[in-house]
Amino acid sequence: MSSKQMGRPKSENPLTVEVKARIDKKTNDELIKFCKENNITRTDVVREGIKLVMKKK
Repeated sequence: MSSKQMGRPKSENPLTVEVKARIDKKTNDELIKFCKENNITRTDVVREGIKLVMKKK
């Protein structure tokens, strides 16, 4: 039997933390529109937003 593991390789920086936020319908609609127009996921928008806020400090 082979000692090689099958499946997806382990990430060096696994994404294990989940963040939830409540937003109003208008903000959600704008977010969805932005994501579709820019071919980006909501998660990626949140990550980029966090980076922008952290740069301000």
